[in-house]
Amino acid sequence: MTNTLAAIVLAGGRSSRMGRDKAAIALDGVPLLTRTCRVARELASDVVVVTSQPKRDRLVPPECRIVREPEAFQGPLAGVLCGAAAIASRWTLVLACDLPNLHAATLQSWVVQLSEVSDDAIAVLPSGVKGWEPLCGFYRDRCWPRLQEYWNAGGRSLQRWLRDREDITEIPNVPPEVVFNCNTPADLERSRPGN
Repeated sequence: MTNTLAAIVLAGGRSSRMGRDKAAIALDGVPLLTRTCRVARELASDVVVVTSQPKRDRLVPPECRIVREPEAFQGPLAGVLCGAAAIASRWTLVLACDLPNLHAATLQSWVVQLSEVSDDAIAVLPSGVKGWEPLCGFYRDRCWPRLQEYWNAGGRSLQRWLRDREDITEIPNVPPEVVFNCNTPADLERSRPGN
């Protein structure tokens, strides 16, 4: 665990494509949100869970803090900014709550690489076929004011904000299943052992 790393776990979504609260869906007997919090806590000295839904509070381990979104869910970018306002750390790990294949050992190997990242980089992220994976990676503290300016100017897409930036470092060789998230019942079936 390091004092230079905090974590934001996003749990504000409506789960409309899943048809039920995906944060509460259990894999191996543990709800997805609880699993993600535990993984984050193994790496970060401060873990905040951002949600607008009090029903999810029971899924958050006691060693994590809950940060309430001031309004109804406005998307991941709003959640990231809300969480960033509640932490003080050089690096922040941002995670969606619905990453069933997330393991602390994998993330720890990424944390080790942070010391070698260029001073110019404001984020360290995996990439996939659709571009950057913004909800499973690291952000440097100096990116928050820039992201807030983007929001204030009407920007709402974290992916769009990242797309044209040149100050992002890629986490190399990340298998797609590591950043796979459960949005639909079919996704959930794919994430179950043996599938």
